[in-house]
Amino acid sequence: MMMFDLTGKTALLTGASRGMGFAMAKALAEHGATVVISARKQDQLDTAAAEINAMGKGKAHGIACNIGYKDQLQALVDKTRSVAGKIDVVIGNAGVNPYYGPTSEIPDEAYEKTMRANVQSNLWLAGMVVPDMIEKGSGSMAFTSSIGAFKPSVMLGTYGMSKLALIGLVRNLAAEFGPKGVRFNAICPGLVRTEFARELWDNPDVEKRIQNDIPLRRLGEPEDFAGLAVFLASDASRYMTGQALTVCGGSNMWT
Repeated sequence: MMMFDLTGKTALLTGASRGMGFAMAKALAEHGATVVISARKQDQLDTAAAEINAMGKGKAHGIACNIGYKDQLQALVDKTRSVAGKIDVVIGNAGVNPYYGPTSEIPDEAYEKTMRANVQSNLWLAGMVVPDMIEKGSGSMAFTSSIGAFKPSVMLGTYGMSKLALIGLVRNLAAEFGPKGVRFNAICPGLVRTEFARELWDNPDVEKRIQNDIPLRRLGEPEDFAGLAVFLASDASRYMTGQALTVCGGSNMWT
């Protein structure tokens, strides 16, 4: 158990008021971390933080932030330090998908919003937090990508492009900050039963896809990412960096 012990660690998670982010935050708290969860709506964060605190293990704070704005991200990092201390772990789970359609037809505003939220915001966040980790000589950052990064899509292509760019960002940061003891990895979910992905799974065709395309014969659930979050945050993964970890029930094992 000591390998997964996060006692005394501070973890900052974006996109963590519900779904995958919340499941990961609960798991980190269960292993002793103080977690700061962030999303856009403070009331949802307050409810989520209260549920984590009621577990009686790690402590949780909720701080609202729109990751598309650099000044709000800086305020989030500053407030995290003030309520929980210097940051040991980051899980950048927040993301957007404002456009569904051919990449060739995406409006400039939607393209820029996608890239800013899914890629640049994580670069901003890494730059703001990495000094804490360099000072300690260790730290872990993980960003949520997608299996959409590995293949083209007529309707979700720009989202997939942004997630592929995020993997590229992770690899470059891993190379840059590895000598300082800071690790960067990407989490690549398959189709997960969250509100964010509801339009993709809440339809009659999904059962056929589950039976034909997913070896484990089910969709992902937010809780399927709890153990992975603890693994990446802890010393259990201390020799892993620059990786894109695919968690998809086997649907993408051949990519």
